[in-house]
Amino acid sequence: MATIRHEFYETDEYLTLSIFDRGADPAQVKVDLENRKVSYTHGDKSLVLEPLKGQIDPSTSTFTVGKVKVEIRLAKAAPGRWGGLTGDAPDPLANSAASSTSSETTTRRVDLKKNWEGITTEILSSEKEKSTEEDPNVGGDSTLNGFFQKIFGDADDDTKRAMMKSYSESGGTTLSTNWDEVKKAPVEVKPPQGSEWKKWN
Repeated sequence: MATIRHEFYETDEYLTLSIFDRGADPAQVKVDLENRKVSYTHGDKSLVLEPLKGQIDPSTSTFTVGKVKVEIRLAKAAPGRWGGLTGDAPDPLANSAASSTSSETTTRRVDLKKNWEGITTEILSSEKEKSTEEDPNVGGDSTLNGFFQKIFGDADDDTKRAMMKSYSESGGTTLSTNWDEVKKAPVEVKPPQGSEWKKWN
């Protein structure tokens, strides 16, 4: 079995272990958690970390399978920094565990269940097109271009000529539908406020 690259970071309450297993299949990932042990298996890849520097609570620890890595969030049984991931550090809970009547280790298989139906519904509803009443900016440039195409398509010959002449002579900064005004002289360039027109050779 091949071992996998991993790293971790911690807070006083949690230790987050990142296992870099690109394209891991959530259905085939197996994570076993014990008080001072983490086991990860996916196909022929495995990682066993034992003994952990401190005890964890397997019942409140979780993991997520991403595209690039699997992240295991280990809930610490006692708050504090470990300063490392594995090793024979003095465990503050070891004395209390030995004195308790039941010192058995808790093993739990963490299963990640996805609600694929809910995810599909959410994606489809977010992709549903809004109307212009719901969002006036819906469609962006394509809606604006459609509006101008409709004006151009429904216009008479003089209006079409005015639109073509004003748009081309102004470098796309002016659009006029008044042929009587446009035919008299070249249409001047009117860049948007705060912009400067430059002619490129």
